[in-house]
Amino acid sequence: MTTVANAQARLQELYEKTIRPELKEELGLKSLMEVPKLEKIVLNVGAGRAIGNPKMLDNIVAEMAAITGQMPVKTKARISIAGFKLREGMIVGVSVTLRGKKMYEFLDRLINIALPRVRDFNGMSRKSFDKFGNYSMGVKEQIIFPEIHFDKVDHIHGFDITLTIKSKSPAHSAALLEKFKFPLKKK
Repeated sequence: MTTVANAQARLQELYEKTIRPELKEELGLKSLMEVPKLEKIVLNVGAGRAIGNPKMLDNIVAEMAAITGQMPVKTKARISIAGFKLREGMIVGVSVTLRGKKMYEFLDRLINIALPRVRDFNGMSRKSFDKFGNYSMGVKEQIIFPEIHFDKVDHIHGFDITLTIKSKSPAHSAALLEKFKFPLKKK
């Protein structure tokens, strides 16, 4: 009998019991430790428009907290850029790093709820893998997540999502995401 404290997310359980052994066989790996694994998900919002409007920044922080279930960290400018009226130390965005259960729960909501709500959606690009096998994507509107109430949104903003995957190659990472039913475009 599992308690609430140590219960696993649905995708995490699927990975441990089904996906990991299947990938070991399909990719011809010798050990389970070689199988690609999702390590973390990083969400990043650039809030350049919010420099002169602190209320807008507070709204972005609240929306990201609602989407992820975790309080975001405010990111600051490292250097001053006069052309952008930017000074060192000014808050220019927010970032959230998800690991463990919250990471798998967010991935589940992204795949099964949010991405199908995107207008004219026909799959995610296979060209978004870097040479290490990490996958990066952009979301144009935060309102695709059901936690955001459209009536209460002041400004539509997008954000970047990076799936950090420990793998040997981008092909192995793609195989892992396909097992999670991540909507990658066909080759």
